[in-house]
Amino acid sequence: MASGGPGSAPGLYGELFKALAGVDLITVNYRGSAPALPDLIAGRVQVMFDPVITAIGPIKAGKLRGLGVTTAQPIEALPDLPPIGEFVPGFEGTGFQGICAPKGTPTAIVSFLNKEINAVLADPTIKTRLGDFGVDPFATSPAEFGKFIVGFTEKWAKVIRAAGLKGVP
Repeated sequence: MASGGPGSAPGLYGELFKALAGVDLITVNYRGSAPALPDLIAGRVQVMFDPVITAIGPIKAGKLRGLGVTTAQPIEALPDLPPIGEFVPGFEGTGFQGICAPKGTPTAIVSFLNKEINAVLADPTIKTRLGDFGVDPFATSPAEFGKFIVGFTEKWAKVIRAAGLKGVP
């Protein structure tokens, strides 16, 4: 199993899969997903959990065979790929991008930024363009985003501890 390295999203998705599926895959760590993809395409490694945004091109070009998506729901960009959680109960591996401001930023500024960012994410053109890359934007409040980050951190900390990962080189 190719990994973008210990602690990388592809590596953690693989660790979660191994734990939930009860399988032991030999992990081959790379310095990121970019150097791992050519070895996957060439067949030097057999499987890799990779973010859709980097794997979608080789999948659509027929260079890779997508087996499933790590999201809880199917994604528009790859509608024929089922969520892995359909056959490995409890599996879900997603990353996120967020916008943050320094601690102490006035509430009025945070509220203004949140309103404008959520409006952009609701724009049909933006949603479609992000969807083309397998990105599913979610608009939320600053408080809900904070709760999301706490839950996300707790989930992956458990996976890291269970896998015995000690640090990233």
